[in-house]
Parts: sequence; C-alpha cells; structure tokens
Amino acid sequence: MPKPSAPLKQKRVTADGPCPVMRSCGGCTWLGMPYRKQLARKQQATEELFAPLIARHQWDVSIDPVRGMGGCAGEGSLPAPRAFRYKAVTPFAPSQHGGVRCGFFARGTHRIVHVPDCIVEAPDARHILNAVAHAAESCRIPAYNEDTHRGLLRYAVLRMGWRTDEAMLTLVTSQRQLPRYRAFIEALQRIDGRITTIAQNVNPRVTNAILGNDTRILFGRTHLRDQLLGCTFDISPTAFYQTNPAQTEVLYQLAIDGMGLEEGDVLMDAYCGSGTIGLCAAQAASDAGVNVQVIGVERNAAGIADAKRNAQLNNLEQCARFINDDATSYMKRAAERGERVDVLCFDPPRAGSTPACLDAACAMAPRRIVYVSCNPQTQVRDIEHLARGGYRLTRLTPVDMFPHTEHVETVAALERA
Repeated sequence: MPKPSAPLKQKRVTADGPCPVMRSCGGCTWLGMPYRKQLARKQQATEELFAPLIARHQWDVSIDPVRGMGGCAGEGSLPAPRAFRYKAVTPFAPSQHGGVRCGFFARGTHRIVHVPDCIVEAPDARHILNAVAHAAESCRIPAYNEDTHRGLLRYAVLRMGWRTDEAMLTLVTSQRQLPRYRAFIEALQRIDGRITTIAQNVNPRVTNAILGNDTRILFGRTHLRDQLLGCTFDISPTAFYQTNPAQTEVLYQLAIDGMGLEEGDVLMDAYCGSGTIGLCAAQAASDAGVNVQVIGVERNAAGIADAKRNAQLNNLEQCARFINDDATSYMKRAAERGERVDVLCFDPPRAGSTPACLDAACAMAPRRIVYVSCNPQTQVRDIEHLARGGYRLTRLTPVDMFPHTEHVETVAALERA
C-alpha cells in the first residue's frame, strides 16, 4: 500500500475582498459586509426577537453583546474571519464527458458551482475534496445523477482536526458495492497525509438528506480525534460535531458558566450527541474541585458510543454515564419515578424542542436550565413554554458560529422562579 503524501501545498485565496464565487454558491451571503456590521445586525436581530418575550414576563435581563470571532459587537474594527469551518462537504454530479463534477450547489438550485478554494473552510479542505473528484475520475467511479438516480458517488464529507493533525473523509454512495475498490482507496490515501480515516456511508434513498444509515470504515482509524476546552474527543463519521471549533469553545464555556454547578450536583445533558458539552462541564467542575455527576441522553446510538468512549478518554467515566434513549421518554419516566436533576442542559436541533420534552424537563424540576440553540426563533417559543412551567430567563448571549451569514446561535440560562 502506498505511503500517504505530505499535506497539500497550494495557494489559498486570502484577499479580504469578495470571494470569486460568492454570488453563485449561495453560502456566505454577507461576505461583502464588514464584520463589525455583521455583528451589529445579529445583535439587533436577537434583541428584537427576544424583546417581546422579556417584556411580557417583565424579566430584568438584557441581551449580552454578540460574541464574534475575535471579540464582541461594539468593540471596534474586527478582522473578517477566515478558515474557520473544519467540516466541508461537496456534492458530486456527472459531467457532460463522463467525468465527476464537485463544488457547491448554486443558490436555490442543485446546479454545481466549481470552487477551486474556499476562504472560510480550513486550509486545504477544498483542495482535498476536489482531489477526491479527480481520484474518482481516474478510477472510473461514476458520480450520482439526481435526475436519473444512476451512478454511485453522491457526496464527500470532510472533517479536519482543529487541535490535531488529522482528517476524516466520508464518501456517501448510492450503494454499498464499490468498483475498483482498492485502487480508489489507494488514490484517496495519496491525496493528503493527514487523512487518517476513510469511511463509506450508503444512502440509497431519493432524498436531499446527505447521510444514510449504513456506515463502514474503508481505511484507517474508526474515529477522528480532536480537542475542545482541554478535553479530548473521538468523533465517528456520522456523529454530530460543531463545524466552527473556535466558536464552539466560546459557546460551551457560556453554557458551563450558565450552569453554575455546585458540589454534588447532577447535570443532565439532553440531546447530548458525543457528550461534548457534558464532559467539558464535568472537566471544568473537576478542575475547580467540584464533584458533579453527568447524565447524557441521546437517541443516536453512534453518538452514545462516542460519548462513552470520550468519557474514558478523559478519565471521566466515574462521573459521567450516557444513555441511548429518547430524551423526552427518559425524562418523563425519570420524573414519574421521582428522580430530580439540579441542572439541565438542552442543545436541540433547529426545530427546537417539543412541548412534551419541555413538560418533562419542568417535571424534573432542575434548579437551572441552560438552552443552547442554533435557531433563536424556536428557542423563543420554547422559553415561553418553560416560563409557563415556572422558569425565568436570567441571561442570553448570542454567539456568531457562522460569520458571513445571517445565522446566529444563542445560549440562554434560566432559573426556577
């Protein structure tokens, strides 16, 4: 088997001006806007969104300044963030001459725009993905055609370590069988020496969802290893892991601060994924000499397997346990048994939580609830529900996880009234 090559050394787009494909790719819609102005807009949008909720309940709380990359809103000129996305994705499609095209979907379509480089992705990430397309062409691996539903290669998902020199490449295919398997894997290994894992995910469905349910390792390690807030994490190919690790540390630290953990507390991490928030909180408490117990609940079995492994990696298995279950069902049963937790942490998907889950959370009567949201609009709805359950908002902080876009994440801390 050939030895992997050294990391790619190619010229990156580093200019502060607009990206050459920004008008067509549809990703960074605010890229031409000064970063300070981006943060000001996100601050204003967050304040306007939460103002009616705060006024309705007469809570004595104001929105914190948005935490941008390199500083907060209102702190003067900030450089435009670059190279912060450590997860990169490309779709594939057949070219007119039987080759393989890759890049980004054009805004509002599934037409692929070729992207030589991307200024917001980690260094060399886009070069690696483009090289995957070339390797597929050379090995005659056909790209998937969304119109005819024929072909094999649908997507490639690349995760790169932020604090480690590793990369995990996941190929999404329409069927499990790979023609010219060995030649293709050897060609992929030659792309970049940092690739420590090559996985295959099979998605045979006619769908816009990228990933399917069947994943296997084709080469290398079973996990990508990275670090956040002094903790080490192993991440499997389909497990959730934040895209912007620098801002993830900001997000998680805000969540930990909002927990206010005390000696002997029980912390429940609902929607725990790979256990990242709960384990970072447990480590922070341990460093402060505070003994806590963490219960993580997640219905994704791969995420729970990662969480248990990560607890062992960080020597936290004595104070952290992880349960493969639906968070709503688990909390409802626990409340019926009379079990209580001191602090509850939520990090739900964009759709937010559900009334049943929020009712179960209130039934467990935690002293504090920390709600991490990637969609403030559904968070407002859910905080209103928690308010009816006896909780009041004490702090809310926006975090700019995705510069050059309109998206903002928020960390809300609530206390039982």
